[in-house]
Amino acid sequence: MIRYDGVTKTYPGGSAAVEEFSLTIPSHSTTVLVGSSGSGKTTLLRMVNRMVEPSGGRVLIDDEDVRRRDPVALRRSIGYVLQHGGLLPHRTVAENVATVPMLTGRKRRDAVRDAGPLLERVGLDPELGGRYPGQLSGGQQQRVGVARALAGDPNILLMDEPFGAVDPIVRRELQDELIRLQRELRKTILFITHDVDEAFRLGEQVVVLRDRARIAQQGAPAEILARPADAFVREFVGADRSERKLRAEHVDGRDIAVDGDGRPVGVLEP
Repeated sequence: MIRYDGVTKTYPGGSAAVEEFSLTIPSHSTTVLVGSSGSGKTTLLRMVNRMVEPSGGRVLIDDEDVRRRDPVALRRSIGYVLQHGGLLPHRTVAENVATVPMLTGRKRRDAVRDAGPLLERVGLDPELGGRYPGQLSGGQQQRVGVARALAGDPNILLMDEPFGAVDPIVRRELQDELIRLQRELRKTILFITHDVDEAFRLGEQVVVLRDRARIAQQGAPAEILARPADAFVREFVGADRSERKLRAEHVDGRDIAVDGDGRPVGVLEP
């Protein structure tokens, strides 16, 4: 479990990125922080592995203040996936995946060998392990980034807009892959995005942020859509957009879901 307890972050010059932020992220579930650029969501994520130190308050993992942990050991115990993969271009795919196990003492040969099953787990051919990141597509690189994050078998995965740099079709595929992996592994995932549709698709708990990481609303996606807390949330999640307003129409013996503009968007199962 991750818990933010009255966290603040003020940068030199007095610019406040986070003000009095408190939140509990349940174990073995996916929490998504969603907000516009500059809302403080990445700052919050990077506080968990001490890449950003809070100016006040505490971040706790299983009730232990992360400031009591050695930062290097802490970071190696937490999976971290970046938007552009963050892969080392001069190392093979398998060597990239094996990075954390090698840093924690595993023999290079064994760590590289074990990269194959991890690549398979994220939907890649293990034979890609011999290639270099520059020889892969953007979507493949992101999958490698997820495999690398899983290599140390961490309890926590931090994901900072990991699918934001790929095209919509690949992004959907990567979201599907993450949903499948989470069903199998049940990690504690903190996911950052500015895309509310992605947040609703992936998050068991979604937290909508205003500026300076002030919480506008938190809850399950269905709860937020059904009862937006205020006009800000209603507009941010697009509760009044026509594509959100679905109704059923009976066509040729089937119930079809159509949006507010009458466009079919799916079939309702009996």
